[in-house]
Amino acid sequence: MNGNVQLLSDTLAKAKAEDRAALVAYLPAGFPTVDGGIEAAKAVFDGGADIVEVGLPHSDPVLDGPVIQTADDIALKGGVKIADVLRTVREAHAASGRPVLVMTYWNPIDRYGVERFTAELAEAGGAGCILPDLPVQESALWREHAEKHGLGTVFVVAPSSRDERLAEITAAGSGFVYAASLMGVTGTRASVGASAEDLVARTRATTELPVCVGLGVSNAVQAKEVAAFADGVIVGSAFVKRMLDAPDHAAGLTAVRELAAELAEGVRRAS
Repeated sequence: MNGNVQLLSDTLAKAKAEDRAALVAYLPAGFPTVDGGIEAAKAVFDGGADIVEVGLPHSDPVLDGPVIQTADDIALKGGVKIADVLRTVREAHAASGRPVLVMTYWNPIDRYGVERFTAELAEAGGAGCILPDLPVQESALWREHAEKHGLGTVFVVAPSSRDERLAEITAAGSGFVYAASLMGVTGTRASVGASAEDLVARTRATTELPVCVGLGVSNAVQAKEVAAFADGVIVGSAFVKRMLDAPDHAAGLTAVRELAAELAEGVRRAS
């Protein structure tokens, strides 16, 4: 392992050594503005997030629920470009020294150029990419360039994934495995679902990679529940909702910083 993905692996290993799960926060680039999105990423790091996923806004975010879709729409109407996503990664990483990933659908990378995107993401200090809609069997070109530039490739597994499929997915990935806690789109939910714990156990049987759980976690109680069995807890819609609901940008930054602090407390497993 080399390059920027090493920081990601070291961060997850450090959390494990502290007997806790890592807190992974998701925020879309360009929301509410490019500068505002950068400030939000810095705020969640200030609050206690270990890792930040920067979303690349997409016009057809098939896996994202209404909250993230709303934020993506705002970012796209504001004219967000891939250069802005990379700037968000660069500034969030430079300010924190912590790992920053990009979460993106495949189409924008394909259009931008795989070699160009991986080179520029690595140069910006990015740790890698989460690619929810790139099938493993079609990922060879991406993985070749990602490896060349020291980037992690995080694939998503779901409760519907059969064991042999899990093994295929985890063998191709690096950094960590993103376990979607339930079927359906992103969004906060009253319960994270028992299927998540089973999925983590089945995924761990196929890989040494850390397994981080996302989809549905929105508060410290749920974060603690997931931290009991996962290596990382991924929270997105709850952060975005705090920003959307805030009366102004400054209040939004305070709200996401406070939520990160609450969740950071939640992922520390000891009661």
